[in-house]
Order: sequence, then structure tokens, then C-alpha cells
Amino acid sequence: MSDQAKKYYITTPIYYPSGKWHLGTCYTTVVCDALARFKRKEGYDVFYLTGTDEHGQKIEKTAESKGMQPKEFLDKQVGALIDLWKLLGISYDKFIRTTDEYHKKAVAKIFQKLYDQGDIYKSSYEGWYCTPCESFWTKSQLVDGKCPDCGREVELTKEESYFFRLSKYQDRLIDLIENHPDFLLPKSRQNEMLNNFLRPGLQDLCVSRSSFRWGIPVPFDPQHVVYVWIDALTNYITALGYGSEDDSLFRKYWPADLHMMGKEIVRFHSIIWPALLMALDIPLPKEVYGHGWLLLGSEKISKSKGNIVDPFELSARYSVDAVRYFLLREVPFGSDGMYTNRAFLTRINTDLCNSLGNLLSRTTAMVNQYFGGVLPAPDVKEAVDDELTSMIDGLFDRVRDNMDKLLVPEALHEIWTVIGRANKYIDETTPWILAKDPAKQGRLATVLYNLSEALRVSAVLLSAFLIETPAKILSCFGLEAPARFGDGVRYGKLKGGETVLKAGKLYERIDIEKELIAMEKRAEELAAESAKKEEQVPETPKKATIQYDDFAKLDLKVGKIVAAEPVKRSEKLLKFTVEIGAERRTIVSGIAKYYKPEETIGKLVSVVTNLAPVKLCGVVSEGMLMCASDADGKVVLLAPEAEVASGSEIS
Repeated sequence: MSDQAKKYYITTPIYYPSGKWHLGTCYTTVVCDALARFKRKEGYDVFYLTGTDEHGQKIEKTAESKGMQPKEFLDKQVGALIDLWKLLGISYDKFIRTTDEYHKKAVAKIFQKLYDQGDIYKSSYEGWYCTPCESFWTKSQLVDGKCPDCGREVELTKEESYFFRLSKYQDRLIDLIENHPDFLLPKSRQNEMLNNFLRPGLQDLCVSRSSFRWGIPVPFDPQHVVYVWIDALTNYITALGYGSEDDSLFRKYWPADLHMMGKEIVRFHSIIWPALLMALDIPLPKEVYGHGWLLLGSEKISKSKGNIVDPFELSARYSVDAVRYFLLREVPFGSDGMYTNRAFLTRINTDLCNSLGNLLSRTTAMVNQYFGGVLPAPDVKEAVDDELTSMIDGLFDRVRDNMDKLLVPEALHEIWTVIGRANKYIDETTPWILAKDPAKQGRLATVLYNLSEALRVSAVLLSAFLIETPAKILSCFGLEAPARFGDGVRYGKLKGGETVLKAGKLYERIDIEKELIAMEKRAEELAAESAKKEEQVPETPKKATIQYDDFAKLDLKVGKIVAAEPVKRSEKLLKFTVEIGAERRTIVSGIAKYYKPEETIGKLVSVVTNLAPVKLCGVVSEGMLMCASDADGKVVLLAPEAEVASGSEIS
């Protein structure tokens, strides 16, 4: 395998932090983590990317509803997500936040490039917008007048906007999906994109908003912010340094080998994203995969609908590996899967406790009972051994074949087929009977050796899927999970003579009916706690009362802006020359996001003139311009109601 072939770049979509994280959030990330871990152990140079999508109207409104600034709200949400990924053992190589400065600068460069080459133009937009999904829809795409993705209300939006010439790339996109069948999988997603979006005809895409402020400003028109999906999709290349001074990771890992996401956002990744890359003359990702949903009952698990299954609660009560195993094993990949408490508990009992745990417990106990805790080398072989040893030796090939096809549940099924066969092998060979006959010690040695190898190879392969369980199994044989599979996935690695420790219980067997009652009670407690928190509306903190003498210390005057320019090395600051009567002062203000310098010339402003001078980005500021901000975060300069002379007192 060449060095280039050994590079593997895998991504999840970046997550939108607008509420509590739930089990459905974990699904894509755990699957991609298993794929990334497996590829690393195969010897690939893997780069696994995840992160958070932090701009847009929805974030702005959610933060406002909680009495918080967007960044304050986001930092709390993102911190909780990082804690969740740490708990679940997610082995990402980079976590990107779209509020990261390097990302914002790169997005601005991308937007400017597309505008300069004519792929973006200014017009006006009127259509239907779903704020929770941050999606534009035509009237014909609505379902019963509501968003076709989430089923919620949409609003008619009309505003001046910039547009990306998406229609220009329609024919190339049709050719991409029709003639490159491995680009978009599973096949059902190809039919959906072709029949529902591409063949009916693409419209140009609105790529800026001016009705709210929480976003990346359009570089040449800061009254507009970049549409959140343009901002979000470009993370796959900005995270690698595209558009920065150091793009070595981009040159090393791009194009992506796999973009993984839920089926509801396939449209963005298989139509809008490749069109943007075509416009930028960047190679396309090798594969986009839209998996199904994890359903609770008959509905998608969703924080917006209140049917949250808490991964922190499940992991604390049943173990991280139990949660990971259910997500990886239960959901038929590409299709929707169902979560129920009963299904979750049944997987623990049947697969982890009865099958795997029982095999480990019985095998290590027999080695200790019959051979003093020292693994014997294989000796007398019989025909009944052949099926098991052959299955062990070929297990890696079968697992790898399924992982290459993204058939993760099938890969785990192969491992449990060997585990199940090993348990049956115990019943067939009856080692407790062999142990009674001194002449059968050689045969007993072979049986226990084969069982140990079944456990060892299974545990080595499981180390790509689970976090704690494989290490517990291997430690019984004095081994650790290898960083690379190598020949450790073939039958015969154990030589005999290894000390074998008697295993404790991997998993406790659960009384399912009793546990279901306990889970229901805990769910009611969590719901009550959540409702109580919702009722506690945060009060806006009041500033301390001051005396008139304190207020009178402020020297407030009317000024007139006579010159303005950006401050070097800052995206937020503008440098103003302000006339205050016969005096002129330099004042720096952080309003570059809301005003172009030339728009402010001649404006009358309110100035605090007796603030101590302060140096901002190398410029000494001699006062403060007074501003007001509304609930939407828009900032305006405060000015007198009528024309008055500069230098006039404000009282």
C-alpha cells in the first residue's frame, strides 16, 4: 500500500449546539470513531474531524431566550459536548468550532473568491425559511405547509441577499451522482437527490442573511452575514488549514475519504457542498454517506421534540461500552434503527453478559482450575476443532470486508458469531469431562487453548469498537490491545505458558422487568428536573444604584465624526477622528461589524470625554462613543435628535 493510499480523512457533520445533547447526537460520532479506530489499527494515517456549527438565527434566538449572549451560551453547550465525547472515548484528531478565528477568516476569503469570480451575486430573496433547520424551501417543497425535514412551522422571509449560482452546476452534479455511484451512498440517497432536487431544476442558493447579526460578516458588505450552511460546510477544508498560511494538512489529507451524516442533511452535502468545491476548483470528497435515524418509538430522537435519551445517564448506569455497543450493533446501517429501553437492556444481557462475558468467565476459570492458571500449548487435535479455528483465523478478513463497506453492525455480528461458536464448542468438547481423565489432558489443553484464542482475537478486533471491555479481556492473558492489528488477528498468537487470570464478571446480568421500572422512574425524575429548570427564567442582572454625584462625574458631549478608518490587526475596531467643539480626538470603537468607515463621516455622536486614555491594538483611544444594542444584537451609534453644534453638553 502506497503512502498516499494510507491516508484516511473521515468527518462527522459539525453539531448545532442549540439544546441538550442526546443519544441520537452520539450515533454518527460513535460510528465514525469505530471506523477511524479500525483504520488506524490497519495502519492508515487517519485524520478524524468533528466539531460544532455555531452561527445562525437559531443560536441567536436560543441564547436570547435564555438571557445569554450567543458566545456565552455556546461555550457552555460546546463544553458539555466535549465532555460527552471524552466520556464515550471519541478519538477525534481535531475539534473545530465555527467561531474559531482561523475558520472565520478562511470563510471570508472563500466568499470573496466566489464573489470575485462571479459565482456569487446580489439580489433579493423571498421564500420560506425553517429557523430550526436553518434551511430555505420553495413552496412546492413544503409538506402541508411545513418544513419537510422537521415538520415544524416555516416563515415567509423577504430580504436583500447574496446568491450562489447553484444552478450553474446542475448538469455537473447530475453527472456526478449518475456516473459515480460510489460518491453518494446508500443508493436510495442517489435517487432522492436526483428525483427531488436535481432533475426538477436547481435554483440559485441564498448565501447571506441581513435580518440578524450572529454570523460571519460578508467581507465586502458587513451588513450581511454568511448563510450558516456555507459557513458550516467549509469547515471540512478550513479545519485542514485551507485559506490559511499553513495548508499542509489540507494538502496531505484532502480529498476526504468519507463524509458521514444523517439522511436529513444529505442534500447539503451531496448538492451544495460539491457545487461549492467545483466553483473553488477543489477535488470532491470520495464518498458521502447518509445514514438513517435512531428512532425512539416511531419518532426520530430529537431534542426539539422532548424525547431525549441521556447518554450521560445511560453510560453512568450501564457503562460506556454498553452504549457504544448498542449504537454500533443495533442500527442497520443506512436504515433507521429503533431505541427502546428493553432493546438496550436485552443487548447487554444477551451479547455482552451471556455470550461474551460467559465465554471469558468459563474459559479463564477452567484454565485456573485444570492447569493452575497457566495456559497450556495445544496438543491433541480433533476434527471438531477445525471449524472454530478456521473461523478465528478468517475473522479479521470478514470484519474488514464489512467495515470497508460501512456495514458496522455486520462487522460486529461476525465477531459475535465466533464468540457464539466458541460457547457451543465448550458444550461439544465437554472440558469438565476431559479433566477427569488423565489420558485426556492433551485434548483438554487444545480445547482451552482454542477458547483462549477465540477470546484474544475477538478482543483485539473489538478494541476498534469498544473502550474498556477489550482491555479487560486481554488483561486476563497478560496482554494489551495492540496499536496495530498486524498478525495479532490470526489464530495461533498465544504460545502456551502464559499466566491466565481468572476473570471477574464483565457485565452483571440485568433483571429486565425490574430495571425497566427503575428506568421509567429515573426518566420521570429527569423530566421533572428539566421542567423545573425551564420554569426558572433568569433575571437580567441589575447594576448597582448610584448617586447623582457619581453620574455627574461623566463628561458627556456631542461630537462629529470627521474621519474614520479600520484599525490594523483587528476585525472589530474602527479608528475615528471626532470633532468636539474646537478639539479633535482619536477614539477607537468596536463597531466595525455594524458600520463601514465611510458611512460614519459627518455623523453626530454622543461621547464620554473624560475616560482615561487606553491603547487598543496600538492606537490610543481618548474617549468612548456611546451606542445602543437591541435584543437582536444590532448596534447603533447614539446621536442627538436634532442638529446641534459639536461640543454641546449632554445632561
